[in-house]
Amino acid sequence: MAKQCLICEKTSHMERKINKLRSKYNPSPKFRKKPNLQWALIPTDAKHPNFKELAGKRVLICTKCIKTLAK
Repeated sequence: MAKQCLICEKTSHMERKINKLRSKYNPSPKFRKKPNLQWALIPTDAKHPNFKELAGKRVLICTKCIKTLAK
């Protein structure tokens, strides 16, 4: 199973931490940021258009979509 939100299709991306030392930037390490995916049950009476095709299913979605689902 891919680490991707089924509703908004949010995936992981690369980020970089910028280290500043004596007014110069050191070589900065890269790391991968992953979305905060949670298992959630989509209600059958979901009104949002993105949730209608997944109504009644238990899926991995990001926390931003869980907040949208609660509205």
